[in-house]
Amino acid sequence: MRRLLALALFIAAFAAAAAEPWERFFSPFLGDLRAEAEDARKAGKQGLVVMYQFQECPYCAQMKREVLSRPEVQEAYRKRFTAIEIDTRGAQPVTGFDGRTLPEKEFARAQGIRGTPTFVFYALDGTILATSVGTASAPEFILRGDRALGMARSRANP
Repeated sequence: MRRLLALALFIAAFAAAAAEPWERFFSPFLGDLRAEAEDARKAGKQGLVVMYQFQECPYCAQMKREVLSRPEVQEAYRKRFTAIEIDTRGAQPVTGFDGRTLPEKEFARAQGIRGTPTFVFYALDGTILATSVGTASAPEFILRGDRALGMARSRANP
């Protein structure tokens, strides 16, 4: 029994060590944006950022490898946003802020996503604050998050 437990712990430690650095940027996503927004609100965050991407997208891979893996980007976003990935070719069900549930690829199409990577910044009420298409440097990507939250503040204080 102890050997089995030791083996399980070894496998778990190996899997954690093998994780890509960019994977820490994203929160686990169970498919409901309203529930994610509520959890974000409870955690004191200001919004959601959704990366619309697909596995074979070279620009998505570049953003993950060169930007989303950077500690300063992860720290800046983790404080203010819950970050989620949606696969523009995927079939997992996604429930939007309107309560409709669609497969990922249909949800992305319904959101008007035409290229990847596309980052959509949502307020916690589901309002789109900003959309960013394509790659960016780490400082520019942090600035995009700042700008999205600045838009939310200006909306709240006209």
